[in-house]
Amino acid sequence: MQVTSATSSTATQTTPSDAGDATLNYNAFLRLLVAEMKNQDPTQPNDPTAQLSQLASFSNVEQGIKMNTKLDSLLSMSSIGQSAALIGRTVSTSDGTVSGVVKSIAIDSAGSSAILQDGRSIDLASGIRIS
Repeated sequence: MQVTSATSSTATQTTPSDAGDATLNYNAFLRLLVAEMKNQDPTQPNDPTAQLSQLASFSNVEQGIKMNTKLDSLLSMSSIGQSAALIGRTVSTSDGTVSGVVKSIAIDSAGSSAILQDGRSIDLASGIRIS
């Protein structure tokens, strides 16, 4: 079985845009499967159940990735809903140094922050008091 040559021939045919995309999708998997089938030794063919097992495993991995993406989206939406409920309420830091009424909420990759009416902000993390 000449899997090494099949892998090397497909690797040389990648375009610069393909090289930047490190994710494996169904098309890439099917190209690899076809290359494996073309380059197999006719006297020692591959086991078809092994190929189906590989396809099923790949499908399970892809479904897991999609589920993680949807869970991340769900958590983000939940965080936005909870943060929006703070508008108009008074929040303060655990030590009481910063306190005020929440005017708006800012959400970025670092987390959520409450923007107070006086322009100061408080990170919405553990240790804040809401009243």
